[in-house]
Amino acid sequence: MEEIDLYLDDARDQMSKVLTHVGHELTKIRAGKANPAMLEGIQVPYYGAMSPLQQISSITSPDPRTLFIKPWEKSFIQEIEKAIMAANLGLTPQNDGQQVIINIPMLTEERRKQLVKQVHHECEQGKVSIRSVRKETNEQLKKIKGAPEDDVKAAEDDVQKLTDEFIAKIDALMKKKEAEIMTV
Repeated sequence: MEEIDLYLDDARDQMSKVLTHVGHELTKIRAGKANPAMLEGIQVPYYGAMSPLQQISSITSPDPRTLFIKPWEKSFIQEIEKAIMAANLGLTPQNDGQQVIINIPMLTEERRKQLVKQVHHECEQGKVSIRSVRKETNEQLKKIKGAPEDDVKAAEDDVQKLTDEFIAKIDALMKKKEAEIMTV
């Protein structure tokens, strides 16, 4: 049935978005290497409005231990430093008058374990979202008027296969990120 296919396509789209979101959140978790994505979400006051750090500066990583943040306007160096400190990322910004420099410290074993817990938490949130999509889709399938029971049951099986597929993808992301964090 066409309506069933639409619900299945919608479920696949929603699950893909969840997977993309989890992947994006995992890039923000620091794995010991300097990565400009670590600073995503930092907002800086810029002419009376809060602006993402990436929109008011360029962020580069010349080596695995350093981030350079070069603001488009030098007068915002202090504001950028304050915003990074306020973000509570465990990073200490310094400036040389031209740019903000962040030296990424080596991760301690304890900090690595905390980061792995954070990865597990993000991935578990993603799995909960995937299961929620499954539940909503199954409820919608049961409400289809005039659909043969066998078709609805087959569609529910397809939704379960989709769910298993996307949860496996989240588990793969989790294992990869965990290995990245635990590698010294």
